[in-house]
Amino acid sequence: MTEAFYQKLAKVKHYLHSKPELSEQEIETTAYIKSYLTDLGIKPLDYPLTTGVIAEIGKGLPVIALRADIDALPIVEKTEVDYASQNQAMHACGHDFHQTSLLGAAELLKTREAELQGTVRLIFQPAEENFQGAYQVIAAGGLNQVSAILGYHNNPHLKPGQIGLRSGAIMAGVEQFRVHVKGVSAHAARPDLGVDTVLTLTSIVNNLQAIVARTVSPFESAVLSVTHLDVGTTWNVLPAEGFFEGTIRTFDPQVRLSVIDQFTKVVEATAAQFGAEVSIEWGNSPKVTFNDAELTPLVAEGSKDFAQVIETLPSTGGEDFAAYQEKVPGVFAFIGSNGDENAPDWHHDNFIVKDAALPIAVNYYVENAIRLLDYYRQE
Repeated sequence: MTEAFYQKLAKVKHYLHSKPELSEQEIETTAYIKSYLTDLGIKPLDYPLTTGVIAEIGKGLPVIALRADIDALPIVEKTEVDYASQNQAMHACGHDFHQTSLLGAAELLKTREAELQGTVRLIFQPAEENFQGAYQVIAAGGLNQVSAILGYHNNPHLKPGQIGLRSGAIMAGVEQFRVHVKGVSAHAARPDLGVDTVLTLTSIVNNLQAIVARTVSPFESAVLSVTHLDVGTTWNVLPAEGFFEGTIRTFDPQVRLSVIDQFTKVVEATAAQFGAEVSIEWGNSPKVTFNDAELTPLVAEGSKDFAQVIETLPSTGGEDFAAYQEKVPGVFAFIGSNGDENAPDWHHDNFIVKDAALPIAVNYYVENAIRLLDYYRQE
């Protein structure tokens, strides 16, 4: 990467950072990506997506997909950078960095198109933050004929120049739940004439805390967090209904099923104890981001030519990249983006990805796409 190319990409990243758009609203972002690719001589393909872009470089089989997410978060930015958000949204998870690095990779791959042993499919995916974008891409046919897929997420705990990889689970499976509790309203002075929704709801929340502590093996891991309760409107009335919501995070499919089963039992049994009615809603959220056992060592070895590769711990964050890995083999990495132990983490209103991380991210896409094309070509 020349200095001029690096500076060009830094400007692209700054521009995209200043123009964030929320999930499924990435209209201007989509137009910008299409224009950038068209200027490179790369024609965006006609997939039935409202936002997001899919394009290809090369021709024939095999097909290796490279994915970057493009949406932002409903967070008001508090950084003081001169390219701060101009909208009521923020790239507080670094998706401006992700899509910039894929645009940079597209530019380099286009110059090397003649040597590609197949096709590189570029997926600029919308709506990762609401966990719907990967499913939209798959439904649109974005994985058709794909042999394998590569993705990554920036990691502020790693330094620019470092790549974190591991086979197996690298990000957690995510369950999003909302539990509705229905009691019987009554005057607070006569609770015996009603069914106490508040007591039922808070007792359920309290009882749920025993699931991880007492049903999950100490050699496994899980997280169960209740994050939002909504019940009652005034001080002297037992409310008729309320709800709470939160998340479960796991790394093993069997642990996931066990925790969900225990969750359901606790909710229903506790509600029955107080005579209340309950219902559970589960969100359409991603399963475990699980790296392919054969491809991950190949990507790790190939990345050592331009980065320090370390075996990373898994993150309890979730990623809809997992949806792709349910369909085709995939590798997902962490790319160092700050390295300061006091740096703000993902989804923080002061979060910033250092420009210095761009060369590693671009090379991750380019060199490993070529490596995997060669790998599948030889099969």
